[in-house]
Amino acid sequence: MATTTHANEKKEIPHGVWTKCKKCEQIIFKKELDNNLKICPKCGYYFRLGAYERIKMLTEPQSFEEYYEDLLPVDPLKFPDYAKRVKASHIKEAAVAGKGKIGKHEVMMVVLDFGFMGGSMGSVVGEKIARSAEAAIKAKIPFIIVAASGGARMQEGILSLMQMAKTSAALAKLANENLPYICILTDPTTGGVTASFAMLGDVHIAEPGALIGFAGPRVIEQTIRQQLPEGFQLSEFLKQHGMVDIIAERKELKNILIKVLNFMR
Repeated sequence: MATTTHANEKKEIPHGVWTKCKKCEQIIFKKELDNNLKICPKCGYYFRLGAYERIKMLTEPQSFEEYYEDLLPVDPLKFPDYAKRVKASHIKEAAVAGKGKIGKHEVMMVVLDFGFMGGSMGSVVGEKIARSAEAAIKAKIPFIIVAASGGARMQEGILSLMQMAKTSAALAKLANENLPYICILTDPTTGGVTASFAMLGDVHIAEPGALIGFAGPRVIEQTIRQQLPEGFQLSEFLKQHGMVDIIAERKELKNILIKVLNFMR
């Protein structure tokens, strides 16, 4: 006996097949979005990339070797729910460090992941950056950081704030050795990260429309009681005012990095 399908029966859509653009609010096939480097094919909005997605996008296939995987966050202040949040995350920490190749250039890299507690800089993030800078000095190769962070990690208190000085000191050693340091600024790059390693590069490359600054626009407006200029703290505004050297479309970022490395090496 033949079966019939009622018109009012709804077909179940598997979870994770579709996503919604935060800007144009259009529904996008997730695979299409992933194939487009997580750029909305309808309006060009940049979705955030995870650390490993970013590494895959920038480095040559099979060239990346992860370092310092054994460095894991601790809970020195016994901050409520901190250990639980760390355990529930999709990756071990907010920074992935290692060595890889971009074009013909071997580089040390640290890539921040906003998906881990807003990419916040705790003790492990600072330690990975410091150790990676030292490794770059030892190998005499360039150092690249991809920043994506809300700032210092409040759950670690002063231990987190100390990383601002530690990372800055490590980069000063790199500069003394005349080794290139390139910082890629993505959305968002804010707080203590901006006030330390993110703005100390020899070259600053930003993605379009990235929020880059110390305090957020609303906090600044409330503090100074003045309306801020249009586009304030976006990457285009910073380039106009000399804080960013290059604004690179995501699809062109690797090629631009190779050109910069060719010039600097």
